[in-house]
Amino acid sequence: MVEAVQGAGVVVTGAGGGIGVALARRFAAEGARVVVNDLDAERAKAVAEEIGGIAVPGDASAIVGEAREALGGTVDVYCANAGVAFEGGETGEAFDERPWTLSWDVNVMAHVRAAHELLPGWLERGSGRFVSTVSAAGLLTMIGAAPYSVTKHGAYAFAEWLSLTYRHRGLKVHAICPQGVRTDMLAATGSAGDLVLQPTAIAPAEVADALFKGIEEDRFLILPHPEVAGYYQARAAHPDRWLTNMNHLQQKWEASR
Repeated sequence: MVEAVQGAGVVVTGAGGGIGVALARRFAAEGARVVVNDLDAERAKAVAEEIGGIAVPGDASAIVGEAREALGGTVDVYCANAGVAFEGGETGEAFDERPWTLSWDVNVMAHVRAAHELLPGWLERGSGRFVSTVSAAGLLTMIGAAPYSVTKHGAYAFAEWLSLTYRHRGLKVHAICPQGVRTDMLAATGSAGDLVLQPTAIAPAEVADALFKGIEEDRFLILPHPEVAGYYQARAAHPDRWLTNMNHLQQKWEASR
């Protein structure tokens, strides 16, 4: 058992399936009191009943107050897990403003709004934990997914900013950056996901395992796919070489469509 989460009040957004339900199950198994959030009220209720948690369905951007009340007034851990992805990548699709607007709102601004609500209480008592489900796309990029790649970079940057700004005041921040995970969101990436992500896709429970190892080791960056560290280093050290290699992958994807 991880002592840091035993008895803690935990909120997991987007917990009706995928990584979210895996996180909710793991927190509950570790002795936490878990609020299960999802836009789909029935799925949220089903997961909450399964783990002995509390269902608080609705928009992840607007449930902090209700979730806090459900936990008796205190949120100790907030998992900003809800996210959206769109299949696409052709010129018209990449510049359609509708997926950009929704991606920005869910993948970035929901995190900002939650932190805005939670930080005053966390800073007053000198403790709190913010878990951001980002993606390896937030460290690297993803072919065929401009809104997803850009907003996941934003989610990572916001998590990084929270950590560097408030760690001396007791805030713990973790950024989870997996590659492919066998979820509905992976299916939404279409043929690009089939090419890049499916071959090394892992189960959602493995993401939860990686997070809990990171909590025990007090690490900011959580890499369920360890090889991502090498890709991230290569991107920083040799950006043109990295972009050329990614362009080769783009061409391979285009040829397969």
